[in-house]
Amino acid sequence: MNSTQILVEPEAVEGGGASRDGESAGHPRRWWVLAVLCLSLFLVVVDNTIVNVALPTLSADLDASTTQLQWIVDAYTLVFASLLLAFGHFGDRFGRRGALALGLVLFGATSALAAFATSAGALIGVRALMGVGAALVFPATLAILMNVFTDKKQRAAAIGIWSGATGMAVAAGPVAGGFLLEHFWWGSVFLVNVPIVVLAVVAVMAVVPTSKDPNSGRLDWFGLVLSVASIGLLVWSIIEGPRLGWTSPAIVVGGVSAIALLATFIWWERRVSHPLLDVSLFGNARFSAASVTIATAFFGLFGFIFMITQYMQLVLGYSPLEAGLRTVPFAVATGVCSPLSIALMHRFGSKLVVFGGLALMSIGFVMASRLQADSSYLSDVLPSMIVMACGLGLTTSPATEAIMGALPVDKAGVGSAVNDTTRELGGTLGVAIVGSVFASLYGPQLLEKLQALGLPTSTTDAATESMSAALAVAAQAPAELTAGIVDAAKDAFMVGFTRGSLVAAGATALGAIVALLFLPARARDDLVTVEPRH
Repeated sequence: MNSTQILVEPEAVEGGGASRDGESAGHPRRWWVLAVLCLSLFLVVVDNTIVNVALPTLSADLDASTTQLQWIVDAYTLVFASLLLAFGHFGDRFGRRGALALGLVLFGATSALAAFATSAGALIGVRALMGVGAALVFPATLAILMNVFTDKKQRAAAIGIWSGATGMAVAAGPVAGGFLLEHFWWGSVFLVNVPIVVLAVVAVMAVVPTSKDPNSGRLDWFGLVLSVASIGLLVWSIIEGPRLGWTSPAIVVGGVSAIALLATFIWWERRVSHPLLDVSLFGNARFSAASVTIATAFFGLFGFIFMITQYMQLVLGYSPLEAGLRTVPFAVATGVCSPLSIALMHRFGSKLVVFGGLALMSIGFVMASRLQADSSYLSDVLPSMIVMACGLGLTTSPATEAIMGALPVDKAGVGSAVNDTTRELGGTLGVAIVGSVFASLYGPQLLEKLQALGLPTSTTDAATESMSAALAVAAQAPAELTAGIVDAAKDAFMVGFTRGSLVAAGATALGAIVALLFLPARARDDLVTVEPRH
């Protein structure tokens, strides 16, 4: 069977209705299926960002340091990213509807556990378990979408809506988190998931058809271990670098080991008969360039969100709800531009739209790097967020369509897993690297300023742990020192914020260059240029 035949003869789905004429759009309830998929997707993606608005509260209530705050965010995304490839294969092999339902149940159960964690360490551990459930859900949603939408134009539109749900979930997290923190305790940001999970599971079993890859091979256990170990060590080394020292033996050994394990993973995947990730796919310029652009977009986005939620609350003085509401324009701009990007893609091609989107994101991050401790939300913060939100909306849908369109339909789970892995790995590294740049500058800058005020070492050490800790120190200090400590903390925060924003801008600028150089202007709709190995 050639590549063209694979694309126009998608695998059958239960309750099907897929036609082979290329015009019949697929499953008769496909739009209801899409709504259920978007609900499931929204649930796991919103958890990437809903916790960000709670970071200042968690820092105060659980006595969490900046490093622990990074791990509270990244424990979830790290496990999420590490398991996506394996669980994409799991869904292909055993059935995607079952994988989706199982993931939702695990996600709901661990959300309930997270709500009642009593320490930062416990919360980090439960957040990692939440990532297991999310890793089952995410690849299943896009793989199912690819199987119930068989008409190319409707499928592209569905991907645009799917991507829009992703972007809106990223921005809606701070709003929902702010509202809950305004009325309840911090555990409510996790407990709210439980009733939504119940609704989603019922909807999945009632509406979503099942599908799987009839030619899936055995699970590549060695590749799974190598991928998890390499990603885990890399992110651990980046996050712990500011605390342990970038030249410390532990960080050097961790970084070198991560690179060695990654190289071994690539070597193994090239020789095993049923690889976890068929690395030969990256020989397709459409596939590899699109993967890089998505990774850089979410690198910049997640790294920036980690800082901006703290900036709005700790520097500008907004409450969690006030800070969350100020992200609504971001959600709206992303939601508008994601479907619009598909229309622009058909008119101008993927290359120009993705390049323009990433360029806009980079401009937005540069604008954010110029913010000050006394900047205005309306005239300074909002414009930068609107620009980067429009860029995100323009980038994700065409890049996702490029990845999924480069694969035959029966490998939808693999393509979905690669698409999702690039998002999550990019976001995980964004929090790790941008957060580490921030922490590497914030601590020394504040220490120098506080020592000039004559504060004892025990006090300065506590203040440099996080911005929340510095404000707590200021509240307990003698009245004549309070203003000086607060000003010093804000100044140190803005140094780290500026450099972190520029790192995010650099990543998205790199992605824009990759799109311009390597992403095809227009993909051929009827052929798969690289067919994965079976």
